[in-house]
Amino acid sequence: MHRNKIDMPRTKRLTRRAFALYAALVLVCCAATPVLAEGDPLTVVNNLSTFIFSIIRAIGLILLGWGIVQVGLSLQSHDPSQRSQGFLTLAGGIIITFAKEILDLIVGTGV
Repeated sequence: MHRNKIDMPRTKRLTRRAFALYAALVLVCCAATPVLAEGDPLTVVNNLSTFIFSIIRAIGLILLGWGIVQVGLSLQSHDPSQRSQGFLTLAGGIIITFAKEILDLIVGTGV
């Protein structure tokens, strides 16, 4: 028969709570990872920016490839709507791929 928590003796409930607290404490101590911080905070921000822009570049290259495939399929099937969609995807992929360089030119920090 199923027993409720209320029916349990008080010592058993306290033991169960103490074990849960102990298990949580052990997990917190084991999951603690050292933080390897850089001395200069600007370096950290630049590294994060480089990482994010590399992810954006990868997404742009995927879109660029998908646009090329769409244009190729539209030329094969003579579908003008797919062709225009392919060229738009191709242009968007190029813009996303070179987003960092475009932003550097706008801001004026690029050489």
